[in-house]
Amino acid sequence: MSTKILKYKADYRTFAFVAIYYLAAYLCLLNTQTIYANTGVLGIIGFCAFVCVMSFICAVAVHNTIHCPIFYKKTHNKLFQYVLSLAYGYSVSSYVPGHNFSHHKEVQTPKDGMRTTKLRFKWNFLNQLLFFFFVTGAILSAEKKWTQKMKNVKKEWYNQWLTEMILVHGVKIGTLFIDPIGSILFIWIPHVYAAWGIVSTNMWQHDGCDVDHKYNHSRTFNGSFLNYFLFNNGYHGAHHDRPSMHWSLLKAYHDKNIAPHIHPNLDQKNMLTYMIKAYI
Repeated sequence: MSTKILKYKADYRTFAFVAIYYLAAYLCLLNTQTIYANTGVLGIIGFCAFVCVMSFICAVAVHNTIHCPIFYKKTHNKLFQYVLSLAYGYSVSSYVPGHNFSHHKEVQTPKDGMRTTKLRFKWNFLNQLLFFFFVTGAILSAEKKWTQKMKNVKKEWYNQWLTEMILVHGVKIGTLFIDPIGSILFIWIPHVYAAWGIVSTNMWQHDGCDVDHKYNHSRTFNGSFLNYFLFNNGYHGAHHDRPSMHWSLLKAYHDKNIAPHIHPNLDQKNMLTYMIKAYI
């Protein structure tokens, strides 16, 4: 199950996807003109879309690592947070106040800054599309309050957060001097997409679920394709029941403890089918 460095061998997959992101993003950044010359606008759009997807996968890895750090050594986990921050486009540490201490602790209640009830457009597609923009203010507010508190209470955490923020924004701004168009296409846009994506998943994971029910508080997607690329994050009910459980163990936990009790409509295989029915 574990290695001498990693707690779980499954995280070699995490490393692989993070490495693919870096290769794709920075090779595209350094070869923007060549890509355009050889593939045109459609090629540029395709490569941009691919980097967006990889950055979003890295955002899922961010979510995983703040719940269950992947290394035994604290120093290794801190260093990996820098790596993930640059792939996600924002501080990994900042994920804690808005997600762990708001969403997980107060899921779907008025104290949850990411509660899906903030949007109630008649066309659900708009709820999914705009959710990120409606809740970002609350997320940033929670981050601001938390960092101010940690500056005095836990200096080590604050310094980690500050270093991540300086590093990420320094690198992102620096890439604008390398190639401004390439930077926007392959660094900035993918990072915005990653943030939009990881926050917006809250909508299809929780909207319409029974927050007061022991098993029906979250929607689960058990398809193997989705969960391979998103590190089993389709098993969201299992994750909420055991937030610190490593992602590689969520399927087994779901099959044993959630699936026998959850409402069939909340335990689905195909996320795409659900999205089409729910939002289009």
